[in-house]
Amino acid sequence: MQFDITPAKIIAVVLILLISFPVHEFSHALAAYRLGDGTAKLFGRLTLNPVAHFDPIGAAFLAITAITGTGLGWAKPTPVNPANLRYGSAGDAIVAFAGPASNLVLAVAVALPLRLIIHSTTLAVQVPDIVQELLFEFIAINCSLFVFNLIPVPPLDGSKVLFAALDPRTAYQLRPVLTQYGPILLLVLVFTGLAVTIIGPIITSLVRLLLGL
Repeated sequence: MQFDITPAKIIAVVLILLISFPVHEFSHALAAYRLGDGTAKLFGRLTLNPVAHFDPIGAAFLAITAITGTGLGWAKPTPVNPANLRYGSAGDAIVAFAGPASNLVLAVAVALPLRLIIHSTTLAVQVPDIVQELLFEFIAINCSLFVFNLIPVPPLDGSKVLFAALDPRTAYQLRPVLTQYGPILLLVLVFTGLAVTIIGPIITSLVRLLLGL
């Protein structure tokens, strides 16, 4: 296992914990609230306060994966009662997608100035390398979180998007199977490195697209 620890990467992980994770979970909570479910608000999760969303295991996992490869991790899951949501499974999918979508929005927002820096000879020289590396790491990790969370395997957000996209009969048959075995499959994918092998090229392509490389 190769460790790649740099000041920029450490700061990027801290920013993910302070910004990306809270925004991700807040987006779930806000979408659910707008669609009729106030469960997250009741539990104090309709907030951008990092403390409300902090999960020590997810944070530790993010730190480890960030210095060994693709940054993956999680915050405290936002409580949602699908029975309260409008539009049924579609509403559930909207709430689920809101989280990963927020990571993509953050990646795009930071990619805009970094793209300008990269493609400007003057700015590339003036902006310190550590700042450019920090921006790149922040973008890369957010892209990783966007792609990883959309894997259609429970308990990831992508599973709810998948169930909403399927016809009701197929979703009804597939849901209990994936719910039971999905977490095991996900653990196998993560700890064997297959998850990174599968989604790594997608993440790389997305980062390159955002930065115009």
